[in-house]
Amino acid sequence: MLMSTSSRASSSKPKAAAVRTQAAKRGAPAARPAAAGALPDRFFRHLVLNLRNGVLAIARDGRIAAMNKVAYRVLGLTPNDGDLGRPYADVLQACPEVVRVLQSAFETSELPNRAELRLRKTGRAIGYTISKIYDDDRVEVGLTLFVKDLTRVEQLEERERLRDRLATLGEMAAAIAHEVKNPLASIEVMAGMLRRQLTDRPDAMETLGDIIKESKMANAIVVEVLEFVRPIRLQVEPLEVAEAARDAIQGLDHGGAQVRLHVEEGVPELMADPHQLRQLFTNLLTNAIEAIGSGEPVDVRISYVSEEAEPASAGPPPPAQVKIEVRDHGPGISEDDLERIFSPFFTTKPQGTGLGLSIVRKVVDAHDGIIDATSAPGRGTTFRVTLPVVPAPAYLKASHHGTHPRR
Repeated sequence: MLMSTSSRASSSKPKAAAVRTQAAKRGAPAARPAAAGALPDRFFRHLVLNLRNGVLAIARDGRIAAMNKVAYRVLGLTPNDGDLGRPYADVLQACPEVVRVLQSAFETSELPNRAELRLRKTGRAIGYTISKIYDDDRVEVGLTLFVKDLTRVEQLEERERLRDRLATLGEMAAAIAHEVKNPLASIEVMAGMLRRQLTDRPDAMETLGDIIKESKMANAIVVEVLEFVRPIRLQVEPLEVAEAARDAIQGLDHGGAQVRLHVEEGVPELMADPHQLRQLFTNLLTNAIEAIGSGEPVDVRISYVSEEAEPASAGPPPPAQVKIEVRDHGPGISEDDLERIFSPFFTTKPQGTGLGLSIVRKVVDAHDGIIDATSAPGRGTTFRVTLPVVPAPAYLKASHHGTHPRR
């Protein structure tokens, strides 16, 4: 005899109830009906893996459930598909600072939000946030670590602090320099007059020659101080960076022959101040040549860094950049001195003023660029300058003869 539709429906209810009862006895959560139009799990997995912040998801037993490429990049690790399912302590072995943070997160309910730490392996400053993962029954099943590279942000903040300090220092130094410049000029003129009158006194001639030489040196220092404290008003125009480098090399009093210039293909023009960029190259090259002496080579490399080559992070991507590297093979700089090389009046040279690299940094800042240096005793020094590629206005593209005040 055939069972009616209503009879079949009523008979299925006790079976469903029995299934739920058996599941409850086994401790498994009862199955919930899928919501209409629910998205597949694969969509949410793709969402996590394509976030522009670094994401690391860890199950309650310590195994890695998901880790996107940005997280690998920020933490300085090599992506590996085999890391999924492995203990996070093994995968993050090169980042013990992060391992300690995650260990404490599993053991406490007070989770860090927008905290910061510095990775010893790479030297990067990173910001991070940790949140717990709960299932539908509010059972804790894991946690998520969100990371972001703050190195660039930190550099920009330091640059702003330096600008504030230099503004105050500049006002004071400009006033002192103007007061000193006039007496120095008078000393040099009067010493020159006496020297012409005492041609029959060799001892006096020698002394007056020393006075003139020292006054000229003091005057050069005053001029450099004034150059440093004077506000930069850029006169920008489309410029090939390699052309500015060649002009600076040709203008060197000595040592230009030992500079090796390498220019990669495809380096675009910059909107920049030609005079200021030549000053940048001159100061960096003079610093390198003085560090190594004559004979040793100095390498200058100019290359292009596209937007796609920059690490992804939250916010808009950085613009394309032109990268300048000036490398010497000299004695190098100690770690303590490396932190102060851009500070005004800091120098390790007996005759140095300590303003050459400070002026370089000022020029880079005026062009919205970034400069850093890497060095170690006995392994030489490399200065890296990155300048953003800003499109030229249409009227400047039509003619390269005019200049355009940017600031």
